[in-house]
Amino acid sequence: MTGEADPASAQTGGGALAGLRVLDLSTLLAAPQIAAVLGDFGADVVKWEPPGGDPLRAIGAQREGRSLLWPYINRNKRSVVLDLETAEGRGALRHLAARSDVLVANHPEPVLRRWGADRATLHALNPDLIVVGVSCYGADGPYRDRFGNGSLAEGFAGLTHLTGDADGPPMLPSVPLGDTLTAMSGVIGVLLACRAREVRGAGGQYVDVSMYEPVLGLLGPAIAGWDAASGAPAPARTGSRVAGGVPRNVYRTRDGHWAVVSGTTDRQVARVLAVIGRDTADDHARYGTSAARLAHADELDALVAAWVAAHDRDHVVAALVQARIPVAPVNDFAALLADPHIAARGNLSAVSGGDAGESGPVLMPAPAPRLSATPGRIAAPGPGAGEHTAEVLAEYDYRADPRDTAKSPPAPPD
Repeated sequence: MTGEADPASAQTGGGALAGLRVLDLSTLLAAPQIAAVLGDFGADVVKWEPPGGDPLRAIGAQREGRSLLWPYINRNKRSVVLDLETAEGRGALRHLAARSDVLVANHPEPVLRRWGADRATLHALNPDLIVVGVSCYGADGPYRDRFGNGSLAEGFAGLTHLTGDADGPPMLPSVPLGDTLTAMSGVIGVLLACRAREVRGAGGQYVDVSMYEPVLGLLGPAIAGWDAASGAPAPARTGSRVAGGVPRNVYRTRDGHWAVVSGTTDRQVARVLAVIGRDTADDHARYGTSAARLAHADELDALVAAWVAAHDRDHVVAALVQARIPVAPVNDFAALLADPHIAARGNLSAVSGGDAGESGPVLMPAPAPRLSATPGRIAAPGPGAGEHTAEVLAEYDYRADPRDTAKSPPAPPD
């Protein structure tokens, strides 16, 4: 652990996105991370919550009745509670949207239309607004109205099929990979749209972020490397190995730890053979070229596994690093906290304040990538529900329209 978060405010500091106003109309896990990353780099993010708070507040591990996930997913944001089933709440939303640069939403289209937050209505209100729509299957196509999440996206796009042992069932990862990939895709989309608006005068536009397409992109090398026209077998599960290279695997060390070795080029394999004591002409003839070693991939993998199994992890890592062979220990969370490189680069911070309150700091990864002049900051964890409602509405110069304070008719079903 590297200490406390930087006290400088991401909203008022000199971040790369300082001055960018973001309205986060999304909920749960994937879409709010788009706004969180923008906030890391200085954007002023206003997080909308319904009366009673965002559902994420009740999901996952809790400490003293407070979610540990909420402070990370909604870091660097200010919370505004608006009841969008009322005319007054929708009026306040229109006012905020008219003065925002980016709006992130992930609700079904009928709900957004009911709230007056569909893209056509928003662009009529604010032609320069960048509207980010997040859904599992995208804004068009036959599955556009299906509900989904990151796990479904991983399965649909083929990642789950490729994950697991060759003779075992398909597996989901132990982390919400699809959700985080979606967030990174959304951030890229926002930055591209901002560039087009500010440099080319393109105005606002709609950024259609599906959850399965970033996962599909992750599979690009496997898809491109499959010669479907020849009738070759489609890519399948191979455990920790890859079809086109060896050695590449997770190997168990003598002291019960694990190490990742991935040295698959001819030069790297030549150095691997030297380290493991197989530096003979016959060994180089059998394993020294790509075609040769792929024909004997199981043998070479077994030789590396046997050498690793005969040594402790620290020796394995040191010997392979010395030989310029790609290797890394398989760190659990305790090892991450104790690792000197993690500490030196400040990769993990204990962040206090916000909705964490008196329940103690929350451990968070630091913003990435690193910018030398305008680095990202985590100023505070996720806010309390509605903590900034009055502050934000006053700052945005909102005055309720008396016509909006009349009782609204009952909302139609979704």
